[in-house]
Amino acid sequence: MNNKEHFKFSTGVIAYPIFFVLIIWLVFWFEVRFGVNFNKYGVYPQTLKGLRGVVLSPFIHGDIQHIYHNTVPLFVLSTALFYFYRPIAWKVLFFGILISGFLTWCIGRPSYHIGASGLIYVLVSFTFFKGVFAKHYRLIALSLLVVFLYGSMIWYVVPVEKGVSWEGHLSGLITGLLFALFFRKEIAKPKKYAWEHENYNEDEDPFLKHFDKDGNFIEILEPEVEEELPIINYTYKEESRTKNQDGR
Repeated sequence: MNNKEHFKFSTGVIAYPIFFVLIIWLVFWFEVRFGVNFNKYGVYPQTLKGLRGVVLSPFIHGDIQHIYHNTVPLFVLSTALFYFYRPIAWKVLFFGILISGFLTWCIGRPSYHIGASGLIYVLVSFTFFKGVFAKHYRLIALSLLVVFLYGSMIWYVVPVEKGVSWEGHLSGLITGLLFALFFRKEIAKPKKYAWEHENYNEDEDPFLKHFDKDGNFIEILEPEVEEELPIINYTYKEESRTKNQDGR
């Protein structure tokens, strides 16, 4: 089992999400500081000019409340993405932006669609369905945590609130599900215990031999072994001494 198959923490797990969120805040600071408005660079559906928003819209936000509500879950979810699915994390982020943005361009209303909420829905959807498909307790636990934290977001994939791009949310949800299906086999494989292997013999397990069939502990006394004293052979070797011609 190679290193890619283990859940490992590294500096990139935190550094990449921080860097991504920092860029979003720098763009917003630039707008406020110099009094410019980048909303026109968002996704404008079914127009050639509006295609530029497929790439640029996740970095553009309308106000401080908008950017705050987007960057917090974006940081949490992208950190989980890099921790549990690092080999495919960049693919999910990059193609998630492109595909969800393009779907928004296809089905959206004639208005500027801005914000990173589409990407957030990609991550929520991907993390949830990927954990379900993986059938591994850590990833399922992550899916349940995502549902607990962001489950209410499902209502915003339909037009329930004016001024909210439900088309972008729906596009992100669909994209995340497609990614979970496409990357279904690319998951971190957990370490197997001894009893999970096919050639495991329960009768030879050194731990289980201390318990009977009902689960009661059996004290196994090791036979006493008489301590043998070490045998030391003392040998005397007589050495013949010869004198040389000088008598020494």
